[in-house]
Amino acid sequence: MRKVFNRLFRLKENQSSVKTELMAGLVSFFTIVYIIAVNASILSDAGIPMSAGIVATILVAFVGSMLMGFWANAPMLLVPGMGINALFTYTIVQSMGLSWKEALAAVFISGILFAIIAFTSLSRIISNAIPHSLKESIGVGIGLFLAFIGLQKGGIVVPSQSMFVQLGHFGDPHVLLTIVTLILTLILFARNVPGNLLIGIISGTVLSILFGQTDLHKLGQSAFSLKDYQSVFAGLSFKHITSFTFWMAVFSLTLVTLFENIGLTHGFIKMIDQPEKYDRSLQATALSVITCGLFGTSPSVSTVESASGIASGGRTGLTTITTGVLFLGSLLFIPFIKIIPDTAVAPVLILIGGLMISGTKNINFADFTEGFPSFLIIACIPLTSSIVDGIALGFIAYPILKIAKGKAKEVAVTLYIIAALFLIYFIFQA
Repeated sequence: MRKVFNRLFRLKENQSSVKTELMAGLVSFFTIVYIIAVNASILSDAGIPMSAGIVATILVAFVGSMLMGFWANAPMLLVPGMGINALFTYTIVQSMGLSWKEALAAVFISGILFAIIAFTSLSRIISNAIPHSLKESIGVGIGLFLAFIGLQKGGIVVPSQSMFVQLGHFGDPHVLLTIVTLILTLILFARNVPGNLLIGIISGTVLSILFGQTDLHKLGQSAFSLKDYQSVFAGLSFKHITSFTFWMAVFSLTLVTLFENIGLTHGFIKMIDQPEKYDRSLQATALSVITCGLFGTSPSVSTVESASGIASGGRTGLTTITTGVLFLGSLLFIPFIKIIPDTAVAPVLILIGGLMISGTKNINFADFTEGFPSFLIIACIPLTSSIVDGIALGFIAYPILKIAKGKAKEVAVTLYIIAALFLIYFIFQA
């Protein structure tokens, strides 16, 4: 078996071993397994049953790992992405009005478009056309949106008739459990404890049980059943494929998925110093997004937690495949995953949102033509509860300000086209 692994994944060429790759895969799994509960929770807000969302997340993580491992031979994890799942649920379904089945169809088509881009030179053309400041601001805006969702799920922020939102009641057990779990998770993360987010979720769940906020009787009613998943698997609907809203959803998903994965893939390829694996890694990600529409979840991305496996010595696809197999095994623990409360999930969303804000340091706010469009994206994504609207406002403002400053030539033709499409989107909305 060792010889087979060596030959299949070229371990010697990559200066690695079977033991190192397996251990790196194990570390990767424990740093990313929290995504099962968190992603399913966000999908449930779109109307996808919690149990079905759990199964979909697990299957996509498994298939994505196989694609990345065998096609690209790279140690990068592919799971439903944080941020893009918020775009799926809170913008495309709740704001734009598509059903979750139509949203899955949009994911499927966006995956096909992403694949066309990834398998051609279009990926580099589009990437080069979008200014760095706008790319960074998208991540920051989505981070603030995730944090806001987490604050709402945890009851720390509640609706207000006079000021739109206000601080929740600290005497509420739900709020107190969220705060205690958040403090614990932050301490674990700050001290770089392995599996910190997973430990935080488990601890939050245990606290919720101890204080009577979670009913353990649900365990006996939550066995794994394919019947719960039948309505979601291949449940995508093309009913409104001719509508402008549907294609704007496809366009937005493709844009955000492309930018996020290009940036992450570049970063991880640089970490392992294997530039020859870049194209196939991006291609594997694109193919994975297509499967997301079929399996029933928001698009997958090459997640930042991949860094933990790389730091543990992972250099090949064997790391990713190990993680994928462990994900598949987690199907046995669905009853336990289903009882995880919002008070355990909310701190993870708040923490991840806080980490994503770091992108502001890469934005040139000293240049008004770069800074103000970025500000619009950062502010309007959470304030409008729409990732698409926030991005659109920034992308429209950018060429307008450049033209006003006599810098029209600094804007690529591709960006003018994207801005025009967003403008048409607003006109149709009106």
